Amino acid sequence: MENINTQEVLNDMLVAARTAFDKDWEKVSDYAKAELEKLTMTFTQIEILSRTGQITPAESSVLFEMQKNTARAVMAGLEGMSTIIVENALNAALNVVRDAINRALGFVLL
Repeated sequence: MENINTQEVLNDMLVAARTAFDKDWEKVSDYAKAELEKLTMTFTQIEILSRTGQITPAESSVLFEMQKNTARAVMAGLEGMSTIIVENALNAALNVVRDAINRALGFVLL
């Protein structure tokens, strides 16, 4: 297994989210950056807990989904942000790191 390169993962997710949000990026950028950073930290936490046998893949999925739901709620709560816009941006951000995260964890999380 590889280690998760948190800075690379965060950068890739930010580029994808910025592209997906398009003209709305300025409105949501501060929140998106913070929430994507939290998702990246969650990936790292899952990696550590998984490698030390403290969390199962199923528990990892629950932890990830909780953080993803929080990110979705924060960004969707901003004026002018629809759930569809936020969902598309989150999906774009996660799609660009899917293979790297799953490979590093040694199981399918995304």
